[in-house]
Amino acid sequence: MLSIIIPAYNEEEYLPFLLRSIQGQTYKDYEVIVADAASTDTTREVAASFGARVVAGGKVAVGRNNGAAAAKGENLLFLDADVVLPDPWFLQITIAEFEKRGLGAAACKIDPLSDKKIDKVFHEVFNYFMLVTQATVPHAPGSCIFVKKSVHEKLHGFDPEITLAEDHDYVNRAGKIAKFGVLKTSKIPVSVRRFDRDGRLNIMIKYLLCELHLRTRGKVTSDIFKYTFGYDKKPTASRDTGKKK
Repeated sequence: MLSIIIPAYNEEEYLPFLLRSIQGQTYKDYEVIVADAASTDTTREVAASFGARVVAGGKVAVGRNNGAAAAKGENLLFLDADVVLPDPWFLQITIAEFEKRGLGAAACKIDPLSDKKIDKVFHEVFNYFMLVTQATVPHAPGSCIFVKKSVHEKLHGFDPEITLAEDHDYVNRAGKIAKFGVLKTSKIPVSVRRFDRDGRLNIMIKYLLCELHLRTRGKVTSDIFKYTFGYDKKPTASRDTGKKK
């Protein structure tokens, strides 16, 4: 079984698109767990209406860990609430590749839900960076991480003390005890709402400085980059469709 774990906070506008795309998958041996961080909107009700199990969440790392603790599957898939599975075969083909390659943890390449050239270029640069570093210093977007539950448990989960790039820390540690790889079969569409909210240049600079910090001083455990992940604001954007334009 695959346990799909989605940390969420005030995601009533985005979550239905993701849950609907999961329901439409050809692969059916899964459960969905939404780790809700005390949302003030109808996130919990939306999750329940799609048959998802709701557990207590918190900041992103806490939510992922709580979801994993409740999971019944031998494989885990961590997704952000604002992504959408691109087609009905996504789970089927990515899980098949994950198993065929004997991976213990894996990242998905990302594709922006945007028509802006700068967004496409930025995401392709990141995809290339993941590919060239996967064997030495694994990186992964938290929007889509596959991992065997046994590996997650050996890692003791995500580090809740990290304030930025806890996903990179997680797969970097996973790569030390299991085989890590970037999946080749499919990209996952991801929201650019943080780019729209905080500014593209601002976020790119923060990511570059964060990477420099990781390489020179280790993991980021302070609020030096003041990156909120949206926990300080209610999302206001909406979508006309759950598919990439």
